[in-house]
Amino acid sequence: MSPLRKRIAERLVEAQQSTASLTTFNEVDMTGVFELRKRFKDRFAEVHGVKLGFMSFFVKAAVAALKEFPGVNAEIRDQAIVYKRSYNVGVAVGGGKGLVVPVVRGADALSFAAIEQEIGRLAKRARDNKLTLDDLSGGTFTISNGGIYGSMLSTPILNPPQTGILGLHNIVERPVAIAGKVEIRPIMYLALTYDHRVVDGREAVQFLVRVKECIESPERLLLEV
Repeated sequence: MSPLRKRIAERLVEAQQSTASLTTFNEVDMTGVFELRKRFKDRFAEVHGVKLGFMSFFVKAAVAALKEFPGVNAEIRDQAIVYKRSYNVGVAVGGGKGLVVPVVRGADALSFAAIEQEIGRLAKRARDNKLTLDDLSGGTFTISNGGIYGSMLSTPILNPPQTGILGLHNIVERPVAIAGKVEIRPIMYLALTYDHRVVDGREAVQFLVRVKECIESPERLLLEV
């Protein structure tokens, strides 16, 4: 094993052995995000110099949900639960030596453009094998996007000491019932793995529903409702 693979293996085993992991699922209709991106992606790139991707929407939605359900943004220290007041979101990206999770710090204070710019910067550093320990440490929550590789559904593994990780998957056109009629919509399956020692099932389900609401009605993210 390379030193990096060895460390990844140690962390994965630690996560499985030291947490009470459970995964809950939901699906999200991406129509609202698709339409918003279609309307503004060219102007967004012109103004900000970066493409408007899907990840910034999910980072924003996750932060909104974390504020409502702080247990998903916590950690266990000894016999205490520490609820974080910062929102440092780890975003899993493919690096030159494998999958790494650099951290977007202070995500709650960043705009869509700033989030996309930071993810792009970190992804480039990952590809160039230039990430530092500072880039990889201090995360309070993680988002993993297996959908870019074609994954339909998965159960992501926690990144200790974090208590939650959101898994994104591929977007597939599926028939769904809308107001009594069948329509074809772009649907993504979401998965939230959480530490049941800190987060109850009800909180986990409500967290995922909140993310779903924000993605299906992205104007909520702008109005903070």
